[in-house]
Amino acid sequence: MDKVFLKGLALLEALANHDEPRGITELANELGLTKSNVHRLLQALIHCGFAYQDADSLRYACTFKMWQLGTQVWNRTDIKPIARPHLVELNRLTQETVHLSVREGTDVIYVDKVNCAHPIGTFTQIGGRAPAYCTATGKALLSTLSDAEVESLGIQFQPHTDKTLLTMEQLEAELARTRQQGFSTNRGEWNQGVGGVAAPVFNAAQTACAAIGISGPLERLTPKVRKAYTQLVLDAASAISESLGRGPLNGPARTP
Repeated sequence: MDKVFLKGLALLEALANHDEPRGITELANELGLTKSNVHRLLQALIHCGFAYQDADSLRYACTFKMWQLGTQVWNRTDIKPIARPHLVELNRLTQETVHLSVREGTDVIYVDKVNCAHPIGTFTQIGGRAPAYCTATGKALLSTLSDAEVESLGIQFQPHTDKTLLTMEQLEAELARTRQQGFSTNRGEWNQGVGGVAAPVFNAAQTACAAIGISGPLERLTPKVRKAYTQLVLDAASAISESLGRGPLNGPARTP
């Protein structure tokens, strides 16, 4: 194994993990290297476009090249094979239908699902659409936007059931609760008697790229059951996010 290459990677990480430019002595002490060694490695990183030296402080920092490379990798990444094992495990733990959804405009699209084991479940199809404002995965994704961004979507509210949110004020209040809790709920707002719990999935750019959720008849998903399953949904969302390069999501679930 090339030790010089490993030292260069360690130096690159040391630069990337700090908000401010760093000096040679500081880096040498942290990495256990000589100052001359650090200087040579920094010159190599500068030559390759991964680092630069600040003209005023003469200290060193990363360029955006790592971000550019990471973005290229992310653009080629299909989230489904990464998320699939977590959908299967969440289905095993809850025995309910599990969805992976992405947002397109005012709708969510179901990009993957695992059906429940019960005779009565949730009827959806991969590739199918549903209004984001009245589904759990949809509200999870909308909650990652600002109120102004949500308003700019031009949502056309329709009363799908007697539980459907029908005004922007109602939706914004619901999204505020979702942001505070870290998860969203659906209490029969899209299909009568069908509810769910969902949480957003984040990528390495800290952007919500999908949502994972469970759904089923409210006769089974009682408030007590939803409370028990909410942490499982959050754990699944956190695990997928970590696999995509986002750090773990913090905090226990609050009562839905």
